[in-house]
Formats: sequence, C-alpha cells, structure tokens
Amino acid sequence: MDETEGSEDVTPSKEIASLLPSLAALKRLLTHFNDQGMVIGGVAASLLGKPRLTADVDAVILLAVEELPRLIEAAAKVELIPRLADAEDFARRHRVLLLRHQPSGIDVDISLGILPFEVEAVERSIVRKVGRLAIRLPTPEDLIIFKAVAHRPQDLLDIQAIIKAHPKLDRRRIKHWVQDFAQALEMPELWNDIADWL
Repeated sequence: MDETEGSEDVTPSKEIASLLPSLAALKRLLTHFNDQGMVIGGVAASLLGKPRLTADVDAVILLAVEELPRLIEAAAKVELIPRLADAEDFARRHRVLLLRHQPSGIDVDISLGILPFEVEAVERSIVRKVGRLAIRLPTPEDLIIFKAVAHRPQDLLDIQAIIKAHPKLDRRRIKHWVQDFAQALEMPELWNDIADWL
C-alpha cells in the first residue's frame, strides 16, 4: 500500500469537517486491524472528485465474518457502537456492520471485503491527509469501480466528478473490473452507462 501517493495536505470542506471525529475513530479501528481497510462512499468521492454533502461514513475492511466479534469489540473501544441489537447477525447475513460514532452521532458502515477486487483495491489504496488526519482511500480508478457497481444516481454523478478531477485514469483497469462485475451480476448497464464518459 502506498503511504505517500496523494498524501498532500487538503483543507477539509465543511461537508467533510463535520465527519472528522468519526473518521478519526474509524482510522484508529482500521489501524488496529493492520490498515486492512479504507474509506469509500461519499467521503472518498468528496476527496477524490468534487466536495459534496454526505451524512455518514462508509468503509471496507478485509475481514472474515468469523472475526466480527473481535471487530465489534475493537470498535466499541473507539466509541463506534452497533446501531442494531442484532448487528452481528445482520453483518453475517449482509456483510456490512452498521455502527454509530457515539460522540458525534455519525453513522459508520463497514463492509466486510472478500472479493478479489476488494483485496486488490485495499492493497492499492492511497493516503490523503485531510487537515491533520491521514485517511486511507481507494485510488480514483478503484473508487469508480466501487461506484459503478453500486450504480445509484449519486454514484453516477460521483463517477463523472472523479473522471473530471483525474484525466489520466487507468481506463483499462476500470473497464476490466466493471465489465467483470457486469457479467457476474448480469447487469450490462454497469459498464454501458459509464463507457462513454471514459
């Protein structure tokens, strides 16, 4: 994982500034698990594309479901508390642990990564300093792939903003993985809807 690429100091936008305490807690949690995770979602889109409003924090961590009790215990130590009474059962079924940063009230959703793409994306992740906080993020290419698979209207807007902010993208990597997901999910629109932008 590249510790220096993209590590220039960025002044947080007001949209991100309100999330910094929850991001700091998440960073401490990911450090506890050897930085085998990164921030994705709206925060990553704001830092790699165009600042936008986002009310929560999304992350992915490379962890097996069997490790959920350890993750929940470690999360509680940084004041990230389950939002559901059956949070562990929900996470086992859906591969996402729904937490809330108790001091700030910000929701933090942590997906359990297992797919080859997720493993590769974490290995390729970059560090971006936001104020005094260093946040691990996907590369712009990998965030586009995450967003293409999620494929909500906001994700498509985020993809356009990331492309505009990073004209020298590895388009071959994006095409390979998005077409791979499109075929596996039998959803050709995952690639067809973004192909012209690339």
